[in-house]
Amino acid sequence: METKLKRIAQISKEQPKTVFTSIYHLINEELLLQCHKELDGNKAVGIDKMTKDMYNANLEENIKDLVTRLKNKAYKPAPALRVYIPKGNGKMRPLGISIYEDKIVQLALKKLLEVIYEPKFKDNMFGFRPNIGCHQAIKYVRKEIMSRRINYIVDADIKGFFDHINHEWLMKMLELNIQDKNILGLIKKYLKAGIMDDGKYIETLEGSAQGNIVSPVLANIYMHYVLVNWYKVIVEKKSKGATFLVVYADDFITGFQYKSEAEAYYKALEKRMNKFGLELESSKSRLLAFGRFAENDRKQKGLGKPETFDFLGFTFYCSKTRNGKFCVNMKTSRKKFKQKVKAMKLWLYENRDVKTKDLVKALNRKLLGHYHYYGVSNNGRMMYNFRQRTIEMLFKVLNKRSNRRSYSWDGLNEMFKVYKIQMPKIYVSLFE
Repeated sequence: METKLKRIAQISKEQPKTVFTSIYHLINEELLLQCHKELDGNKAVGIDKMTKDMYNANLEENIKDLVTRLKNKAYKPAPALRVYIPKGNGKMRPLGISIYEDKIVQLALKKLLEVIYEPKFKDNMFGFRPNIGCHQAIKYVRKEIMSRRINYIVDADIKGFFDHINHEWLMKMLELNIQDKNILGLIKKYLKAGIMDDGKYIETLEGSAQGNIVSPVLANIYMHYVLVNWYKVIVEKKSKGATFLVVYADDFITGFQYKSEAEAYYKALEKRMNKFGLELESSKSRLLAFGRFAENDRKQKGLGKPETFDFLGFTFYCSKTRNGKFCVNMKTSRKKFKQKVKAMKLWLYENRDVKTKDLVKALNRKLLGHYHYYGVSNNGRMMYNFRQRTIEMLFKVLNKRSNRRSYSWDGLNEMFKVYKIQMPKIYVSLFE
């Protein structure tokens, strides 16, 4: 099976205009069994409450039955279970949890779509793609601003992107490269499967639920045609000055040398999004002066440092090297810092009754996760601040285990000699 998928990827790369007309048969017993093995058995269950272990108990019969229904076009995805998880801003993010059998088929479909579209995606797309991610995206932004004559940044945010993907447009986009009616029909079934929210069925007329395995690749395909291709073919070619675009899922940053071109793009961007059923979040979208030359311009006018912008949890700001040369640095954004502190506080109070040894061990794992993401060059101060805030919260939590004060600060420091709190570390160099 891996050989067949690699062959499709090769064809897609070497012959970009190839239209795939017969790939449905690849969703066979071999691929479905592989997908079953790869799925995480600890993930949340869908409306049927079926777990991986339960499905595995009668695996051979279950897979054969699934293959038969797929061949006979009798397979129908179940509605996704709507669950809500807290966002950092206090709001709730809706997720769709599919039943286990649907997860197997979705993963198979994801594998097929990835081998077709990965060779087509541009190198400025970083979200939900194999072997690349957030750190490559932020390094790309920094490099483009520092190495080119970038003076203006368009910082735009799409309102409820996943919930507003237009099904008709998405299917038209897919048909450009896939004309296997069975594959297209299967994708359409997922898009129209609906949602079960608090026991009520909700029809899905638009969007692709976050949480579904196939949603990320469908989202990338949508952004590929809506934004990236349009930028490459129209915006970049027409620009007289330097320009760049970096996309991570529905988050993106665009840079320009000339203000007039940045303004024209911003206006055109709104129309482009509206055409495909999307809308820019006006309160979170703006055009700002930023970069080496923007800094000098503001200095001549007697103004302060250039504005900053946030991308993927980092604040980008203009700075200087030790030699006095212009550079772009990043630090944990204020918004994300507050969110992470709040989340850590909640976790500590939820686990306040755990034995100190085990609590510190689990805490260190959480701190390591934070450091691995935010541990980029020149962000040491923000990571040390986060560690200090965590220690202060831990101090309060430990002293609320009983009616009497359990620890003084001296006592806590003595405890830390035995149960050490993980120190920050730079894991990602911006200078490579």
